[in-house]
Amino acid sequence: MEHLTVSTSPLPFSGEDWFDPLEEAVRFQVRAFIEAMVEEEVQGALGGRKRYQRKDKPKGYRNGHRDRQLVGTFGALTVSLPRARLLDQHGREREWRSQTIQAYKRLTKQAEAIIANAYLAGTNTRRVRRALAGLFGGKVGKDAVSRAWRKVKTDWEAWQARDLSDEDIVRLILDGTGVKVRLDRRVRSIPLLVVLGVRRDGQKILLAIKNMGGETEAAWRYVLEDLLARGLATPELVIVDGGKGLEAALAGLMSNIPVQRCTVHKERNLLAHAPKELHDEIKADFTDMMYAEDAGEVRKKRKAFLAKWRLKCPGVANSLEEAGDRLFTFLRYPPQQWKSLRTTNAIERLHGEFKRRIKTQCALPNAETAAMLFWALMASGQIAMRRVDGWQTLDQAPVEQPLDLAA
Repeated sequence: MEHLTVSTSPLPFSGEDWFDPLEEAVRFQVRAFIEAMVEEEVQGALGGRKRYQRKDKPKGYRNGHRDRQLVGTFGALTVSLPRARLLDQHGREREWRSQTIQAYKRLTKQAEAIIANAYLAGTNTRRVRRALAGLFGGKVGKDAVSRAWRKVKTDWEAWQARDLSDEDIVRLILDGTGVKVRLDRRVRSIPLLVVLGVRRDGQKILLAIKNMGGETEAAWRYVLEDLLARGLATPELVIVDGGKGLEAALAGLMSNIPVQRCTVHKERNLLAHAPKELHDEIKADFTDMMYAEDAGEVRKKRKAFLAKWRLKCPGVANSLEEAGDRLFTFLRYPPQQWKSLRTTNAIERLHGEFKRRIKTQCALPNAETAAMLFWALMASGQIAMRRVDGWQTLDQAPVEQPLDLAA
């Protein structure tokens, strides 16, 4: 029978060649500072009585010292902490407990944050422990990593239920993305439904991310109803990918709000109606139309696009007409906003960054972890969002006259 042996090799980069007297001196000072803090705390609990002081009635008495191990950004330390017994007014005793270093607390909050951030960087529990072994002296086990991750989960649950009534949201951007997770011992792709909001000052914020199992009308309706129930005000514009389920949900809940169809998604639709050898030509004509200098040129090029492709490939022209005015809602707004209005790229970029972070894991443990990890990357600042282009003109009302897109 083969026997497994436990490696007793030292931690990487921990030999004499890697000894740093500066780091050691800093740790010594940190240890002394922590011990002094707790000594001052126990002295206050004993009524200011110093060690061996006999005057005045005691509030308790010291009871020796004990060693405690702490793990923080300073590494792993063993500190000597005082023990004491406190007396109540009836003379009953109870053990004094430090508030500076709480019982059973081994990791500082900053150490927990480092562990959580390492996990969020796109790794797993085993790799987190291995990567941080040098910093923490090998004192971080899988339970410590799991505890740090559970704390993230608690914050995630609070974020999902937070009140949105104070958020001055003027625009919503909605889209879904597929993520690989393990379900029933098999790797499957599940959609995450993502909602970004744009504040009146132009700042983009993440409002919701839900694993709903599909991009159906019922799924999107649930996401939107949850936002409204938590106080989200009715936005002034919604940008969507053009999915039927989302369109139907919006028609039922926000039927009077202007909608902008994503031009990138529509371009993909157009290409699906033509043979591959025509794709470059379609892309060039579509881009020329969508990125024309002004509204008049966009309308002119749209008519030319339809006339050309009705003859050359009718399915392409029909697909463009299917979107109707909603593909050109951006023309009602100041040109400075067109770049941010035409597409759902704000979410697409988040999707790409998210997938880049998790690609080392092949598949996430479950669907809930996928949604939580997406949010945590944002909450921890590892993924940041800037203001939308043209935010300085968000206070300008859109033009109300018809777009006049008749071919």
